[in-house]
Amino acid sequence: MCRKKKDPNKKGFFGEFKEFITRGNVIDMAVGIIIGGAFTAIITALVQGILQPVINFILSKIVGKNGLEAARTILGKPVYALTETGEHIYEHIDGVLVYKIDWAQTNYIDWGSFISAIINFILVALILFLIIKLINKVHEKGQEAKDKLVNKVEETKEEK
Repeated sequence: MCRKKKDPNKKGFFGEFKEFITRGNVIDMAVGIIIGGAFTAIITALVQGILQPVINFILSKIVGKNGLEAARTILGKPVYALTETGEHIYEHIDGVLVYKIDWAQTNYIDWGSFISAIINFILVALILFLIIKLINKVHEKGQEAKDKLVNKVEETKEEK
C-alpha cells in the first residue's frame, strides 16, 4: 500500500475545529447565548409572574371571572367528563350547574391561550426595548464623559 505523505501545512479536521473554536467571535457568541438564556429567564419571570397576572386580573374584570381562560370555540360536539361509573360530572359556571367538559378529549380553538401569548410577546418586546434604551443611554453618557476627559487632557497638554 502506498500512504500519502501528510502535508505539514494542512491542519486536518481537529486542527481546523480548534482554530474555529478559539476565535474570539465564537467565544463571544457563546457567552452571549449563555447570558441571553439567563436574561430570558429573568424577563419571563417578570412577565409571567408579575405583569401577566395583573393583565389577567384586569381582563377578568372586563370579560368575566375566568378572563381569557374561558375564551374558547368548541369545534363539533363537546366531550363531557364522566366518572368511572359513566355518570356525568357537573360544575358550577356563573351560578349554573352544567356538565363538565373534558377538554383533553374535546376539539376546540383556545383563543385565550393565543391572546395570552400575544400579550406575553408584546410585554417581553417592551421590556427588552426599555432595557436596550437604558443601556444605550448609559453608553451615551459614558462616551460623553470619555470625550470630556479626553478634551480636558488635551487642553492641559496644550497649556504646557
